[in-house]
Amino acid sequence: MAYSEDHIALAAEYALGTLDADERSQVETMMAVDNEFAAIVQAWEFRLGVLNQMVGSVEPRPLVWDNIRRAIGHGGEQAPLVLPDAPPPTAPAAPPEIVPEANDNQPTAAPPPPAVAAGANVIQLTGRIRRWRNVASVASAIAAALLVMVGLQVYQPDALPDSIRPKPRTQVVEVKTPPPPAAAQYVALLQGNGNAPAFILTVDAATRNFTVRKVGAQPDAGKSYELWIVSDKLQRPRSLGVIGNEDFTARPVLSGYDAEIVNQATYAVSIEPQGGSTTGAPTGPVVFAGKLIETVPPAAPAR
Repeated sequence: MAYSEDHIALAAEYALGTLDADERSQVETMMAVDNEFAAIVQAWEFRLGVLNQMVGSVEPRPLVWDNIRRAIGHGGEQAPLVLPDAPPPTAPAAPPEIVPEANDNQPTAAPPPPAVAAGANVIQLTGRIRRWRNVASVASAIAAALLVMVGLQVYQPDALPDSIRPKPRTQVVEVKTPPPPAAAQYVALLQGNGNAPAFILTVDAATRNFTVRKVGAQPDAGKSYELWIVSDKLQRPRSLGVIGNEDFTARPVLSGYDAEIVNQATYAVSIEPQGGSTTGAPTGPVVFAGKLIETVPPAAPAR
């Protein structure tokens, strides 16, 4: 059940002990008839009793760091960059070898060895660079195509072929109707001369049904307790019926009265012969009385 900020503050002040006698009596009455409000008071007592507790720091779970790495593109291990081997240094060319000829005994220069090693290394490195450029171009083209496909799936799915067109998704949304707002609740302690309550009267503002709960009253032999509503707007007290011998007595008799009369009237209990008064007015002494107080306000309408 929803409670207003005033009720929650009242429960907190009761736990602090800053209320006067009348306010404490009202809170104790509300706690006696409303278990949820009593739980709120107990919760405040628990909170105010452990103010010295401290909250330590919390280390984020490893999953948080994994999500961050994945979001910035470093979720997996990065492959090391491998560069091609540098070509080995070439030895300087040897001087031409002079060999004698058999006929005229004149020296001649031997032909130089073919320079093949350095040229082969240059050709091999140029081929690797060309392959890397081709792979990079193909990867860029694939990435661009994927980007275009994703954009078409999001903004223009009809432009894609049927085989790769995204399937329409059907989502079922359940709409829950909010419950009707709760009506206000009123309660009155029927007691005499400041003694302990004899009866507790609870009234529902929406239906104006009332319930009388027997707390400490004990009927005399051959007598009955009868409940009366007393108001300046009524010519005389009106009977609300005999209070039964059970712990609870519920009746819808107040539905015939205006809300203003119900909320502001005084409720009295008299001792009558067995079965109640036969004159339509109290014939025995009025031993208990009380007025209604609001315990739970009506819920605010949804905006």
